[in-house]
Amino acid sequence: MKIVHVLTRLLRAGSEENTLACCLAQARHGHEVMLVHGEEYDQSLRASVAGALRMVTLERLLNPISPSRDISAFRQLTRLMRDWRPDIVHTHQSKAGIVGRLAAREANIPGIIHGVHILPFVHVGSAQRLMYLAAERLAANFTRAFIDVSQAMRDICIANHLGSPDQHHVVHSGFDLARFANAQWPQEPHLLLGTAIGEPKPPVVLVLAALEPRKRHVEFIEAFGQVVDRIPNVRLLLAGEGPARSAVESAIQRSPFADRVRMIGHHREPERLISLADVCVLTSMREGLPRVMMQYLAGGRASVVSHLPGVEEVVKHGVNGIVTPAEDVGAAAAAVADLLENEHYRARLADGAKLTDLSSWGLESMCEKVELIYQSVLESALSPARPNDVRIGDGLAKQTLGLHGF
Repeated sequence: MKIVHVLTRLLRAGSEENTLACCLAQARHGHEVMLVHGEEYDQSLRASVAGALRMVTLERLLNPISPSRDISAFRQLTRLMRDWRPDIVHTHQSKAGIVGRLAAREANIPGIIHGVHILPFVHVGSAQRLMYLAAERLAANFTRAFIDVSQAMRDICIANHLGSPDQHHVVHSGFDLARFANAQWPQEPHLLLGTAIGEPKPPVVLVLAALEPRKRHVEFIEAFGQVVDRIPNVRLLLAGEGPARSAVESAIQRSPFADRVRMIGHHREPERLISLADVCVLTSMREGLPRVMMQYLAGGRASVVSHLPGVEEVVKHGVNGIVTPAEDVGAAAAAVADLLENEHYRARLADGAKLTDLSSWGLESMCEKVELIYQSVLESALSPARPNDVRIGDGLAKQTLGLHGF
């Protein structure tokens, strides 16, 4: 097969890691794979996979609203697809999902698939919700299949008339489970924690997440004082990179507990950070079903996570983690302090994490399921077109792309 994946951004975050894992597995299996991404990308990440994949940077494709650039990106993608003639176009992330599917339909690509990592119309204002839904429903008309990271994402899509139930396939975002289950501490942990050589390890709280506003690092730093009040020698590790870095740095500088917060950027061995942590945290206000939650569980650590759609599929409150209200970061900080003070409860949650069945999150399982979906889509594409198939045309594309930015 010839396969094109389209991303808005290529940064070190969950949807990108998921997409790259699929791309590399498909290339190993003998498929021709092209990865198209927008102007915002991590140069070292791109370079790490460039030898295995065809890489195309589309500088007109960007995350914010920009009607003229969106239309230009649509035209560039359409030309690229007409020239390369892929069998499958698999889009990821909301903006690339709209622009990429419009271009694939215009280029008459037989297999158009969208990966639902997150939904743009959840937890936004009513005007944004209406616009996002209109764009998503238009693109759904010519989407052959949806690959959802969780059952909750699937259910929300169907409830909002984005595809029929038989078009949706739940495939968890896979990763190397053994890598996290068998991890050891990082070398020279005192350098990460800011402690002296030979000093006993202090209690460690880890937030492993891209630096984006929706992850709410700033709010957690502001609430972290209640943890320090109860556990004075605690350390907070923030591992990740992203567009909100300056805002997070400013929040640390403002904090009276800045000496307890360590911002370490991207770390090549996140499993070692999880091994070092006593409690792992994710306070996002909007996600799909982030695999970092599963990585916390695979690493056998007690965790505190926001109540997001799909979380209950894996994280059971009081059994293998603590689930706090998505709108209440203060509750997350209080739960962290409770766990650090109660070693028995923390150990019980850690044991529950180790016993969690994560087999459907394995990397090979994910890649095998995705390939079966591709094959099914191509077989169905040989059948007569579905009644709701429509041709977009440049005029309607201009109208749609002029209204929406994701």
